[in-house]
Amino acid sequence: MPTKKKPQVTAAPARRRELLDTAAEVFAEQGYNATTVRKIADHAGMLAGSLYYHFDSKESMLEEILRTFLDELWDGYDTVLGAELGPRETLAALVTESFREIDRHRAAVAIYQKESKQLVAQERFAFLAESQRRFEKAWLSTLERGVTDRVFRTDLDIRLAYRFVRDTVWVAASWYRPGGQHSPEEIARQYLSMVLDGIAVRE
Repeated sequence: MPTKKKPQVTAAPARRRELLDTAAEVFAEQGYNATTVRKIADHAGMLAGSLYYHFDSKESMLEEILRTFLDELWDGYDTVLGAELGPRETLAALVTESFREIDRHRAAVAIYQKESKQLVAQERFAFLAESQRRFEKAWLSTLERGVTDRVFRTDLDIRLAYRFVRDTVWVAASWYRPGGQHSPEEIARQYLSMVLDGIAVRE
């Protein structure tokens, strides 16, 4: 007779979140390919076999980490985009929401930055490519609207500006630590003062 597969135990939500947070930190620090289930278990203070009671693979852990981050990111972005703000206000709100996500999911952002190009080749991570398309469209349309409305300079290279703002914001995941001297909103305000003074129409 075939052996029955041991049923997977569902962790309590708080414990599951704790395990995923631990896994995210290990993935971010050591890289996805170099991280084993045993390494995650060691950092969580448990046996590798015990981790399999909660997750069937490191792939499923990574998928949940990235989906949770992106779902929350898009909840925030969709609220901003649906508010029908002016282009400058929309850009400012998107930057602020981005820093809030870095505060909530710093390790997930770092993983996304480092691993997404390789991960999108796998079918289960195809959602990363779709999110990237939505992300690019949201930012480019905001910048285009700003140029059309003459809020941003008419000679602005929109795609270059998008890449500059995107990289300037998200690279913060490499140094930002929650609970530091500055709140996400304060960092966003400082970034915006530098960025917008460079692309806003000169009076």
